[in-house]
Amino acid sequence: MRVEWSNLARDDLDDLVRHISRDSAFYARRFGEKVVLATRRLKEFPESGRMIPEAEDPALREIIVQGYRVMYRLETERVLVLALMHGSRDVAGQEKKPWEHE
Repeated sequence: MRVEWSNLARDDLDDLVRHISRDSAFYARRFGEKVVLATRRLKEFPESGRMIPEAEDPALREIIVQGYRVMYRLETERVLVLALMHGSRDVAGQEKKPWEHE
């Protein structure tokens, strides 16, 4: 199984790393590495994340990395990372859910 990132998820990660780097380039780089490494594990264990509570689709899952939700979709031959957001954000209140983008 391969892991791919949507444009939205890539932009989310870039924005977060850029934001963290305002205070510390070291911690920004480290955070980015942790997120990427966590998603690489999905190659071997794609169902290791929990189902997204706001979604009613068992193919929509997430892993938590340092308080951030890494949302992804299980597909036949790949895991598609959909979005990265802080765990305190209210996804249920969003008009368009991260898994509805692409």
